[in-house]
Amino acid sequence: MSLLPILYSVLACWLLPLPPPACAQSDKSDLSPRIIRDLEYARTNDVSLQLDLYLPKGSRPAPVVVWVHGGAWRAGSKDSVPVKDLLQHGFAIASVDYRLSPVAKFPAQVHDIKAAIRYLRGTAEDHGIDSHHISIAGASAGGHLAALVGVTNGHAALEGRLGSFLESSSDVEKVVSFYGASNLESILGQSTPHGLRVREPALNLLLGEDGQERKRLANLASPVSHVDAHDPPLLLIHGDQDPQMPINQSHELHGKYKQRGLPVQFDVVHGGAHGGRAFFQEAQMRRVAIFLKPVEGK
Repeated sequence: MSLLPILYSVLACWLLPLPPPACAQSDKSDLSPRIIRDLEYARTNDVSLQLDLYLPKGSRPAPVVVWVHGGAWRAGSKDSVPVKDLLQHGFAIASVDYRLSPVAKFPAQVHDIKAAIRYLRGTAEDHGIDSHHISIAGASAGGHLAALVGVTNGHAALEGRLGSFLESSSDVEKVVSFYGASNLESILGQSTPHGLRVREPALNLLLGEDGQERKRLANLASPVSHVDAHDPPLLLIHGDQDPQMPINQSHELHGKYKQRGLPVQFDVVHGGAHGGRAFFQEAQMRRVAIFLKPVEGK
């Protein structure tokens, strides 16, 4: 078979001022979203901790949103990514698996997520992502963990020692919590009977049942306990009819941010329950994307 047609096609892509159809097709495939699945960001006790990286169309490096799934800390997986619309706004999404509470109690979950952030920062050049613009978001239990990671930048007890990038920072630039907990010491007192049926066994798995140790861990696991003047901007999104996660949990964290004079937004989804399309429809994702827009000069 003659090589001349192939050579002509290659040279045309290099030399012609406007790309011929073959070059245009190549460019189109380059602009398609990519998913890199099952990237191992750390190992612990022979368990592989993994994330999926969704890369947007267009130029690199892309700002990153670390996505933390929900599931009452005891279920769920990185396969659940309701914020994929953020890809259309130029964000990469790193959906993270973390150790669930039947496997390891708190603070293992936060140690894992912070290790994932360090991994993303340490491998940013390899993956075409922006190490200077990493934010975090999550829903329900994932919203709680996202907020906790965000307000504990550099916290020794929550940093952990997992992964190969211990010198990298686990700091995040911004935080979005969809209907997440913020105070594990007050949540049961605010809950409906239905909420109690969900939360009591979930907290027993996450924190254990030993009285003093549970109290200490509940305080350590509560974002409201860690808010200080250096925390990143926060967006809270919560339904006013949530039967599982009391909206007062978001009110508490909102109040702490306001007391400190920190940048915070609180979007109430009127009639919203615990999750659903109302939280992730196009207009809502547009507002989230505007909030997450990278800070220039950082």
